[in-house]
Amino acid sequence: MAQKLGAGGTLLLLALMLLVINYVETMVIPALPTIEKDFSTSATTAGWVTSAYLIVGAATAPLFGKLADRYGKKRMYIFAVAFYIVAVGLAGFSPNIGFLIGARAIQGLGFAIFPITIAIITDIFPRERVAFAQGVLSGMLGIGPALGLIVGSYIVQDLGWPFAFHTAFILSLIIFVLSLRYLRETDVRTKESVDYVGTAILMTSVVALLVYLTQGPNIGWLTPENLALLVLGIVMFGVFLPYERRIREPLMKLSLFEIRNVAVANLAGLTSGIGMFLFFIAVVYYTQLPRPYGLGLTIIQSGLLMAPVALSMLVFGPLMGRLIQRVGPKPVVITGTIIAALGFLAVLVYRATKYDLLLDGLISGVGLVSVIVPLVNMIAVSLPAEYRAVGLGMNTLLRALGSSIGPVVATVIMTTYQSWDIAILQGKILPVGEFPTPTAFNYIAIFGIILMLLTLIFSSFTQNYTFKHPLQEQKGVEQVPQRLEPIQPV
Repeated sequence: MAQKLGAGGTLLLLALMLLVINYVETMVIPALPTIEKDFSTSATTAGWVTSAYLIVGAATAPLFGKLADRYGKKRMYIFAVAFYIVAVGLAGFSPNIGFLIGARAIQGLGFAIFPITIAIITDIFPRERVAFAQGVLSGMLGIGPALGLIVGSYIVQDLGWPFAFHTAFILSLIIFVLSLRYLRETDVRTKESVDYVGTAILMTSVVALLVYLTQGPNIGWLTPENLALLVLGIVMFGVFLPYERRIREPLMKLSLFEIRNVAVANLAGLTSGIGMFLFFIAVVYYTQLPRPYGLGLTIIQSGLLMAPVALSMLVFGPLMGRLIQRVGPKPVVITGTIIAALGFLAVLVYRATKYDLLLDGLISGVGLVSVIVPLVNMIAVSLPAEYRAVGLGMNTLLRALGSSIGPVVATVIMTTYQSWDIAILQGKILPVGEFPTPTAFNYIAIFGIILMLLTLIFSSFTQNYTFKHPLQEQKGVEQVPQRLEPIQPV
């Protein structure tokens, strides 16, 4: 039998897989115009190449978390990654847009590996080092998209979008084989059965709400078919809550959401998730809009501009983890929300050049990663071990909901505040195009500040804790850190 990896090797392997997945999901974005042209389809239909992944991933994350708690985290991690790899391989050979969207939907099952990886790390690392490890994994959420925008843009431009999937397939397959051989299973499991009925009700609600948010900008928020999705989502969620309270072994005991830090992490995760993607979408549009409406950069130039922002998230993620060990999550998340709010304020008043926007991004990136790491840590250490993966899956679902709402808010504001650009040719005034005005980006920045203030309010209710790092000292025996020391409230 192959020797299993230690905690450090496991962290490296899990981080690499997250890096590849986040790279793949971002490199699809610059490929969308080419995909639309190659398959002679509409921009709305091509948009489902990204939406299908997010919707399926958000809906299945709690289920995969529960299955991981029940049958083993390595087993479900391997299962999710296997589906992801097969789907990535098929996507590169898509004969039509429907096939590609279907492959992307299957890839959504790989979305569940983030809560599972956090749960694995929490199981195998000493409690006092969990926050640092979670910071490393959270940093992958920054550097992966940067690589996707930069490397993906070059691949799509020079080789074509199928090669973006081909390269991702090879990389993920290598990591999958290493994980299958060397990743170790943890012993933390629950004996409860899986609540498939409750899961189906919740998935129906989530899918309906996310499709409503995705379709709204294209077919209208108040069209009968879209309103039907909204009503279905609300009704099914209303059915889910009493059903879960009534059965003996629910998907996740709703009483666990009453734990103060779990409630705080979920509420703050939702608002900060909206703010994060509101910022990213606004920056992407602003950098690529023609002057004087934006900075007039190409897709590749825009990606290069945001690369330092992603790198800052990779650097500060582990640093925030170490800081949590010393002072606890409350000071870190509160400071992070203030920094993120200052980043939005900088966008409001200081965005005339690409260097201005780079500074804005650095401030916001540091602030947002300083929010993400403590929130994830609060969920991981506050829940009973047997509910850890499903609890993280629920938190992932809420953050995914936020990541869907953010772009919708940004799009609605940019659509509302537009003006026509004109050109004068031979004495005639000709319309060139309709572009978002500076007022649109001002309102986006103000809305982002409001979201960060809401996150700050939620975070103020955090029950702080610190970690002990006791050492056993025995004559002739190496000092060994104790695991799972009780949390010390502050």
